[in-house]
Amino acid sequence: MSGVRVHRVVEGPENGPVVVLSNSIGSDHRMWEPQVAPLVERGFRVVRYDTRGHGASPVPSGPYEVADLGGDVLALLDDLGVARAHFAGLSLGGMTGLWLGVHAAGRLASLTLCCTSARLGPPQMWADRARLVRAEGTVAVAEASVGRWVTPAYSRAHPDRAAFLRDMIAAQPSEGYAACCGAIERMDLLGELPKIAVPALVIAGADDPSTPVEPHGRQLAESIPGTRLEVMASAAHLGSYEQPGEFTRLLLEQIMENE
Repeated sequence: MSGVRVHRVVEGPENGPVVVLSNSIGSDHRMWEPQVAPLVERGFRVVRYDTRGHGASPVPSGPYEVADLGGDVLALLDDLGVARAHFAGLSLGGMTGLWLGVHAAGRLASLTLCCTSARLGPPQMWADRARLVRAEGTVAVAEASVGRWVTPAYSRAHPDRAAFLRDMIAAQPSEGYAACCGAIERMDLLGELPKIAVPALVIAGADDPSTPVEPHGRQLAESIPGTRLEVMASAAHLGSYEQPGEFTRLLLEQIMENE
């Protein structure tokens, strides 16, 4: 495990409780824009960052493992002088949160896991996607990714936002995306979930084709002690973006219960 200095955007009062937001594969810190103002208005210090290999963060040589992504978060907290933070992650960000919950629970005040999984196969799918991106770039997966991120109804109602998401995916570094595919391909945290002793909330999208409620969301909620499952209606994989009001309400409730 080796930490890199990830790109971060920090907003909110300097003395406010810290909330760290961790992005999905193929996105960057901008995917969390709908959550920033509501959190800052409640007095929280919001830390968004770009996962290694994404956005403005470094793209170190691979392979990457989920432990590396978790180590980057610990290095980020150390760099900011933050002893404990609330952590919310979606998809790959949620996988990072699971690793932190197992290996660095003392650094977490709460854990919100959105549209994610402790083991997301089949492994060959991730190997094939990495191969495609290395050959043709992230633009090759942008259209299909948006089709999983948001529902068709959302894309029809908000073509500008769907285009923004498509452009964001296409702008990600190909090698960083591919190396993160490898981390997901090899990840298996299922057997470690009962070790997580952090107050956790699982949020799933009712229409998520990538990490559907059954089995992924249900499995997390039943395996992590004291965890509840919330299912957002009319939400695909990027539930925080498609249903920002409901997601932010659930996130704020989870954070404030554990302040």
